[in-house]
This record gives sequence, structure tokens and C-alpha cells, in this order.
Amino acid sequence: MRVVFAGTPEFAREALARLHAAGFEIPLVLTQPDRPAGRGLKLQPSPVKAFALEQGFPVAQPRSLRLDGKYPDEAQAAREVLQAARPDAMVVAAYGLILPQWVLDLPRLGCLNIHASLLPRWRGAAPIHRAIEAGDAETGVTLMQMDAGLDTGDMLLAERVPIAPQDTTGSLHDRLAVLGARLAVEALELAACGGLKPVKQPAEGVTYAAKIDKAEAWLDWSQAAAVLDRRIRAFNPAPGAGTQCAGEAIKVWQAEPLDAPPGAAPGTVLAAGPGGIDVQCGQGALRLRVLQRAGGKRLPAADFLRGFPLAPGAVLGG
Repeated sequence: MRVVFAGTPEFAREALARLHAAGFEIPLVLTQPDRPAGRGLKLQPSPVKAFALEQGFPVAQPRSLRLDGKYPDEAQAAREVLQAARPDAMVVAAYGLILPQWVLDLPRLGCLNIHASLLPRWRGAAPIHRAIEAGDAETGVTLMQMDAGLDTGDMLLAERVPIAPQDTTGSLHDRLAVLGARLAVEALELAACGGLKPVKQPAEGVTYAAKIDKAEAWLDWSQAAAVLDRRIRAFNPAPGAGTQCAGEAIKVWQAEPLDAPPGAAPGTVLAAGPGGIDVQCGQGALRLRVLQRAGGKRLPAADFLRGFPLAPGAVLGG
């Protein structure tokens, strides 16, 4: 079976590698244009492009696939290479571009999307982050037949994954990437023998996982400790939850909610020692265990306090 692949980040690279290992022919890989990264802001290929080049797969990086859009020449060139690839199916994972109808109609078996949630919950750009932030007990991966809507297509395969109390977006991402890659292979194998049975998404339970805005990552100490703990884990590894003290921005990478009677103003440091920094919240307290100053390394609280002393009564904010 000839499978065109479209994806960009590490989540997608895992799927491309699994498809290749399973023996599917990959005549073309679509991925986002190279982006500046690192201290020198040099152009860097996406994880998907890097893997594709290692394997010798043809790569196309159009800025748009819309023939009537801002980059019609690039879209037309992409159309020509896609048609020449003669795909039986197209697998899409975190590609980052909207697929117009001409793309959806091109493969014989259509376009299959690996989506990191249990649809219809958390349609949209940031399903892993939002599931953790909302305190969901579980999430999963849905293999979906793509249509013109935003994650509205028929469900082909789905599998559930529990969200552990200490899960971050990073740890959950890695488990879902492996699961999504496996389900993509299973879906294509079933499609080859006509064994896929599309199921309409329920009309109830639809939620949208909006793209993460960096402004969301500032901790609001008037919120409950449990809410802030989820936000810290949801924004780890990016963009990282933060607060301010004495005009300096501090990232918080790991914390633990505690019971604490009301009394001190939210954001007040209640205690600071080797085990962590306890901060009053709107409900309960949060023990900060791993922190980072701007330009510094992530440090356990004991090491952090050696370079940034905090005494009870100090106030965090921002």
C-alpha cells in the first residue's frame, strides 16, 4: 500500500517510523517548512523531515495547500507531487496545515488522522494539554477519517489511556505517540481488507482544545492549589508555568498540592526548605519542588533556594 504521510513534530515522527517499519511504501512526506530554533536561530528541519531524509523519502514543505490562498504556486506544486505519488491512503498527524477538499479526495482510501484525544472531547490544537489542565481521568487516541470540519470526521479506531496524577504533557505525549503510531498501522491493515467500520462522532460531549497562549502560563495564586498543579503539569515541557518574585520571572516545573487553612494572602510563601517552597493559594497550598530562574537550569527546591533565598512572608505574583 502506498501511504503519503503528513506531519511535523515528534508525535508525528513516531507514526512515520512505525509505518515505515511495518513495510508500507512511503512515496511522499509532507511537513512544515524549516523553522529557526536554538540560540543561533538557525533554520531547523522538523522531526518528521529529519527522519524522512534519513530514510530517503521525498519531502515537500508547502506553506499552504490552498490553491486560492496566499501561496498558490506552492499549493499547485504540492498538488502535482501528491498526484504523482498515487497514494492509496494519507496518514496525518499534527501536520499544522488545513487540508482542502482536493487533498481529502485524492487518496483512494481517504485521509486518516491520528488525534490525541477521545473524540469528540478535545477537538482542536492542544488536546493533551487541555486534558491534563481540565483534570480528565483518561484520554486516548482516535483514528479518524478526515473531512472538511475541525476533527469532525468519522471515528475508525480508538483506545483509552489513563492520566496519572503526576503526568505532564511531555510524559502523556510520549505514551500517546506510541499508541497513535500503532493504531495507524492497524487502521491501514484493516483498510486494506475492507475491515474498517467508520462510526459517527456523538453530538454530545464536544469540547475544543484551543491553542496554548503563553499568557496562560502565568500562575494565578488566587486559584485552588489542585488547579495550579494541573496547569503546571499541562504546560510542561512548553511553554512552562511561571510566576514572579522581586521582579524576576521564575518557571515552576513540578509541584504538589497541600491542604492548608486560609489565612495568608494568595501567593504568600508559607515555608521554604529542602523539601520545597509552600505557597498559599486561593484554596490549599502548593509545594513547589522544581524551579528555574531565567537563563538557568531546572533545580530541585533545595538547590534553587541556595541561589534565590525565599523566606516565609515573601509574595509571589504574576
